Amino acid sequence: MNTIQQNEIWSDWLHKWFYWLLVPGILINVTGLYDIIIEPDGALYATIAKTMAQSGDFINLKVEGKDWLDKPHFPFWMAAVSFKIFGINSFAYKFPALLFWAAGACYTYLFAKGLHNKVVARLSVLIYLTAAHLVISNNDVRAEPYLTGLTIGSVYHFYRASQKSFSFHLVTGALLAACAVMTKGPFILITIGAGFITGWIIKKEWQQFLHYKWWIAFFLILLFITPELYSLYRQFDTHPEKLVFGQTNVSGIRFFFYDSQFGRFFNTGPIKGKGDLSFYLHTLLWAFLPWSLLLYTALVVCIRNMKNKMLPAVAYISIGASIATFIVFSLSRFQLPHYINILFPFFSIITAQYLSQITSEKTTVTWLRIQTGICSLLFVLMIVVTIFFRPPYMALILTIIITGALLAYLLNKKKEITAVANLSIITAIVLYGFVNLFFYPAILSYQSGSEAAFFINSLPVKRPVCTFRENSYSFGFYLDQPVNLYQNAEILRKQVQQETAFLFTRKSYLDSLEMQGFQIKVLSAFPHYHISKLTGKFINYRTRKNVVDTMVVSELTSIKNTQ
Repeated sequence: MNTIQQNEIWSDWLHKWFYWLLVPGILINVTGLYDIIIEPDGALYATIAKTMAQSGDFINLKVEGKDWLDKPHFPFWMAAVSFKIFGINSFAYKFPALLFWAAGACYTYLFAKGLHNKVVARLSVLIYLTAAHLVISNNDVRAEPYLTGLTIGSVYHFYRASQKSFSFHLVTGALLAACAVMTKGPFILITIGAGFITGWIIKKEWQQFLHYKWWIAFFLILLFITPELYSLYRQFDTHPEKLVFGQTNVSGIRFFFYDSQFGRFFNTGPIKGKGDLSFYLHTLLWAFLPWSLLLYTALVVCIRNMKNKMLPAVAYISIGASIATFIVFSLSRFQLPHYINILFPFFSIITAQYLSQITSEKTTVTWLRIQTGICSLLFVLMIVVTIFFRPPYMALILTIIITGALLAYLLNKKKEITAVANLSIITAIVLYGFVNLFFYPAILSYQSGSEAAFFINSLPVKRPVCTFRENSYSFGFYLDQPVNLYQNAEILRKQVQQETAFLFTRKSYLDSLEMQGFQIKVLSAFPHYHISKLTGKFINYRTRKNVVDTMVVSELTSIKNTQ
């Protein structure tokens, strides 16, 4: 089979299946909008944006009344504006991030179509919609959905700008790049620029480095990030007396340009980590499911094709951006799985291009077997987790999973390469539907902070609320009133005095408080587990009680003076 025939097969398949897979792929990502925000990072960022929206202060980032210097402002600005429009809730926090993710899907399509063709573009979008960690990040929202959309958007507009001397694409690309910088820091420019630079070097287009339009773009980016620099200057550089990271005389601008970027990379900044050169290699095995092995193969093929000097410079953008960023992230001493999300648009295009060019019957059969094995394991995993976790509606969940498995296999009996995509996408839709609609809601009942906040909000009597030795960002976010955190019983005594208050704390602390003279009436107890760190003992209903703690909401009815 030649390339033209294969392209016709893909065109026919996409004409038949594209919208039938596109709509469920989008809806599965939307299902996480109303799920409870997950601790710690998602709830922390939501709390910062909540404080910003309620105070009207869009310059100072605050956590528990203290200055916070870690991430730039852009995602908090977007969430705060959304809170102003939709109120303080899960939807309002996640919705703007989902819009940027959706923009990323559109730009993935446009970029892939410009570089390749409509077949690769459509297939790229379907892969983008069903890549595991993108779906997870649309539920557990941090900065990555924003960054993913902004990065591929900037690259697309710069790609269009590369075809002309000057156009609005250059300005738009610079604006999106600046927003990306105001989301994660200057290092994101490596991802945005590396693909272009790779192509220029391979094609020996040295004049591009001196072309005036790229210098205009650079200065436009500097201009567009001035809101971030101004905010950092106002909050930190004009207040050297502020204590940040245990130090005074901390410059927000220096942290933005150096400590948060080079400091993390070299592990010399105030926020440190432990690097592992192979971290992202094995992270991609699950983060890009069900496309991981296809991606690895596609990357190898793409790297081999880089020797083809007949290709135009722009043909190297996706692989250049992927390799350069992957190397930088792997060499960094500060690594987290979601950092790699910004490469998923490029990974989707690379994988789609590879899939669309497979013409060998032997290769087709091999990939059908591999993807059938992967998808079978995912269906078995869903069934095993359901049986051991015992979520509500267990019989319904098992029925849906088994029906989805039968549907995936019955619709893909033909030994064609299109069956690889069809089987993988249907499996992914069932998997993420299971996660967002059943699994996450079930485990979130063990996030005691949000559950306790809902309980206090429902009480007919409103009293001051405090926590003791326990900091829960989800508690502070979902609570309809301010909350005070106390680490010391004597300070709690002085602050509460004879005033009746609600107390949220660990059950094991109650005896100690009562011994110190507090009179406590337990109103409700909540199972507590750090659900962002799932283990087999927690998943297994037989051993779950051994790892689940108990948090309580109590009423401090009076305080005895023991002095």
